[in-house]
Amino acid sequence: MIGLVFKELWGRKRRMAGSLMAVFLGVTFLTGTLVLGDTLAGSIDGYYANAYGKTDVSVRSSTRVSDQPWGSRGQIDAAVLDRVRQVDGVANAEPVIEGSGQLLAKDGTTIQSRGPRTAGNWMTDPKLNPYRLAEGRAPRAPNEVVINRMFADEGGLAIGDRTAVLTPERVSVTVVGISMFGEEEAFGETSFTAFTLDGAREHVAKSPDRISGVSISADDGVSADELAARVKSVLPSGTEAVTTEAQVEEGMSEVESGFLNIFRTVLGAFGAVALLVAAFSIHNTFAITMAQRTRESALLRALGAGRRQVLTIVGFEALVIGGAATVAGLAGGMGFAELLRRLFTGLRIGIAMEGLTVSATTLLIAVPVGLVVTLIAALGPAVKASRVPPLAALREVAAEAQRPSAARAVVGGVLAAVAAGAVVFGAVAERMTAAGAGALLAVVAMVVLGPAAARPVASLVGGPAARLRGVPGALARGNASRSPHRTAGAAAALMIGVGVVTLMTVFIGSLGASLENSVAGSFKGPIVVNAGNNETGGFSTRLVQEAAKLPQVSAVAGVGSGNLRVDGEPSVVSVADPSALGRVLDLGVDQGALSDAGTFAVSKSVADEKGWSTGSQVDVTFADGAVQRLTVGAVYENTDLTGDYLVPRSEWDAHTRQPLDNRAFVELAPGASTAAVVRALTDLGKQYGAPEVQSRDDFVASQTEEQQGFITVVYGLLILAIVIALMGIANTLSLAVHERTRELGLLRAVGATRPQIRSMVRWESVIVALFGTAGGLGLGLFLGWGLGGALGNPFASPVAQLVVIALVGAVAGALAAIRPARRAARLAILSAISAP
Repeated sequence: MIGLVFKELWGRKRRMAGSLMAVFLGVTFLTGTLVLGDTLAGSIDGYYANAYGKTDVSVRSSTRVSDQPWGSRGQIDAAVLDRVRQVDGVANAEPVIEGSGQLLAKDGTTIQSRGPRTAGNWMTDPKLNPYRLAEGRAPRAPNEVVINRMFADEGGLAIGDRTAVLTPERVSVTVVGISMFGEEEAFGETSFTAFTLDGAREHVAKSPDRISGVSISADDGVSADELAARVKSVLPSGTEAVTTEAQVEEGMSEVESGFLNIFRTVLGAFGAVALLVAAFSIHNTFAITMAQRTRESALLRALGAGRRQVLTIVGFEALVIGGAATVAGLAGGMGFAELLRRLFTGLRIGIAMEGLTVSATTLLIAVPVGLVVTLIAALGPAVKASRVPPLAALREVAAEAQRPSAARAVVGGVLAAVAAGAVVFGAVAERMTAAGAGALLAVVAMVVLGPAAARPVASLVGGPAARLRGVPGALARGNASRSPHRTAGAAAALMIGVGVVTLMTVFIGSLGASLENSVAGSFKGPIVVNAGNNETGGFSTRLVQEAAKLPQVSAVAGVGSGNLRVDGEPSVVSVADPSALGRVLDLGVDQGALSDAGTFAVSKSVADEKGWSTGSQVDVTFADGAVQRLTVGAVYENTDLTGDYLVPRSEWDAHTRQPLDNRAFVELAPGASTAAVVRALTDLGKQYGAPEVQSRDDFVASQTEEQQGFITVVYGLLILAIVIALMGIANTLSLAVHERTRELGLLRAVGATRPQIRSMVRWESVIVALFGTAGGLGLGLFLGWGLGGALGNPFASPVAQLVVIALVGAVAGALAAIRPARRAARLAILSAISAP
């Protein structure tokens, strides 16, 4: 029986090539995304392992206000250093000062980065310093600095150059050294500008009595855990001693549960889409070949083979194809992972990924998935083949059922109705769970209803072909209509790929429309000074104070951001003068008012969740460890520009030594020229790192730049899924050409030319592709509306992009038919007519 399987595969190697390629591409996609996740995790782990040099124990503030791995902690008393140095087992201890520090490029603009922009002190002990000098020397004077290689190159800076660092005050400095983080140009994309200890005290800590922490190395024979316990005994309240190993584990745990988990989930979803598309292609190929081998299956039954044996033969064929394709896919996945690594490195995600890392988990996932997907896809055709009666060998048997059953239409209709209801309910009631469940059910309904819809849709879509191309077009429409299961199977794979692309296009468009509507509803002014969204970036609050003095400006309000523990939970908050903010923004205040500079305000969603209202007392913990009870003075609805919490600037500045704004909203004085105000603000901003002065429309566009970059990556990743779908269409046509060999020969015999045969096959492919593309567009638009509505976003359909998707689907259908059409046209007339 095994020999029979291999003979069958070898005899039909061209027919099986499409299935093998579909599995190969699906496993390649899945393996590549899993390996990329492993590589990213390995790179981050390497960064954290080297982030503390060869420090054994660190002393830091015990107050944690951020759940992000890079979230900074407050300062501690510098007197801790002397206590630590007196502990038995301490070989050396150095103070650590770190805070916001934005390095300016040679042209005076802030050097942009995705990672934190920090400044601090240069550690004199190489063992405790994670950085090393690559060029120049260590700083000796308070106005000398060492900068890391990446940002020296980005800013066009070299040793001896004069520049400035914003801390947030502008500090003029001379570059005396270039550093490397081990063998890397930076710690991810973290900008680190190192002063002398005195320089860092003056410019970053703003006090000789405060430091960020202490780095400690242990004497020989003293373990890190033992040293941490000894140091802990001399520390005051509000501080803690932790080993480097514990800090690395803490950081990796936060990354794993946050960014890395999301990253892997998104990539895994793309891999699942590719495998789902591949499964449809495999199923369609096996369904067609099993239908074509009906007499062969019947002969096996007539010769004594049982149903289980026929089922085993088909299953073993699928296993061989799946196994070969999976092994090849593992190798292909490594190449695909390298391609993705280069792509994400080029997009500068903040982590430099060097080399590839492959975990055992990746192999344990990719191999079984490749085999199982192939077996499941072939299960239906295998069961059908095993049920062929032996007498079928004695008569001609139709390749497949010409009409779908009524039960399919009923079941599909019920599923579609339930799915539509769930999506509509989720969109109207803003319930993502219901909308998501409806979306999954909609895909199932689409698959079930596909054959029932194939005949009427193919007739409708093929109408123009019949009118424009005459007989070839009419034959193409007839071929697509007479095999609804085959047409639907080939179109379903493309439908899923196009549907996901359309869904993402609509979703991102809706997100942008939501932000645009929110900004338009909240901010009526024409100008925004925008320093970006970097957590440690921004500009000094003095810029807003200076801007308010311009005669062309009637009102201006700066907004910064930071982290607090609000009601015991780490939270991101906006910081502003509420009374000034109320003059330039309409936040939709539901309770209270933003009339006082000391007003603490919360969003309506948070207030409803926690049962707060105006007058409620809320405990907040600042990074310096101070605990304060704030009174809710206002509750607002519009959160796109301020988030869920608005902390008064007066309260915030009492607990930080580096107050920053990252944007300022500007209203013009009556009669003032927008262009003149832009010029004035641009000139004013040069002393503060030259933040971008934007129109309101440009500001909205800048807020969705990252999402636009993301959807570009999504398009790139989903191209593979669409390629798999098009290969499925090409394979279906090739099998159909083989099946209709005699029919094609008869057409040639009665006068059809080779160009007409090619045209017929091409138009059949275009009809199938348009069926899949139209279905995918419709499904994607509906689900985009539903899922976007569940998140409270307005529906926005980018018409131009959707037209491009439709055109690409049609053109791709024509391209998929090139080889099958050429093969059909080259058939010899007499041999084709005499074919069995």
